[in-house]
Amino acid sequence: MSLLDTIRNTLVPIHREGYPFIAAFAGATVLLGLLWGPLFWIGLILTAWCVYFYRDPERVTPVDDDLVISPADGMVSFIGPAVPPAELGMGPGEMTRISVFMNVFSCHINRAPVRGRISLIEHRPGRFLNAELDKASTENERNGLVIESPHGPVPVVQIAGLVARRIVCWAEAPGALAVGERFGLIRFGSRVDVYLPQGAVPRVAVGQTAVGGETVIAAFGSERTQPLVRVS
Repeated sequence: MSLLDTIRNTLVPIHREGYPFIAAFAGATVLLGLLWGPLFWIGLILTAWCVYFYRDPERVTPVDDDLVISPADGMVSFIGPAVPPAELGMGPGEMTRISVFMNVFSCHINRAPVRGRISLIEHRPGRFLNAELDKASTENERNGLVIESPHGPVPVVQIAGLVARRIVCWAEAPGALAVGERFGLIRFGSRVDVYLPQGAVPRVAVGQTAVGGETVIAAFGSERTQPLVRVS
């Protein structure tokens, strides 16, 4: 492998949604530097962080209809029964929900956890509570998709957080998504909830770090219970 290939493999692509913000941070850095030298270095650090925030790395996604893949990078913050948001039309019954919380240093590209057809997309305005709180599922601004997978409908909900003020979803209904395909992002800290149809068994634990588009968070067709874990 040549040095050029090594550099190319090390550099991570930046998503186009980040270009205006990176340009704004860079412009502000120059202006701050003209006012006072030390402010330039502060602005430069913030610009570098903005570039890092909008990184869009390639992921190796397992292609298997019996697997559910993490929709985002971050920490698994909740696994348990919950009722999907009413606007998604799933009824009052509980489904198993797996939540992945993204902090301001996580990659914020959101990916489809399963393949299927998008039957519904609904956006709801709301508050901007800490996305780690359970009540953020019902009180915060959110954008929900229902993906008709081979195992039934899978609701996926993008939830704005304490810092996040903008949910971006470029998927459309009706439309199709491949597992691991990018469908949106949330700016500056947030959460993604996945509601599992009956028969899906969680394959992660609360506190575990998930990689969007790669980590298997649940599986169908297995009699095994959720695995025991230890922190080490």
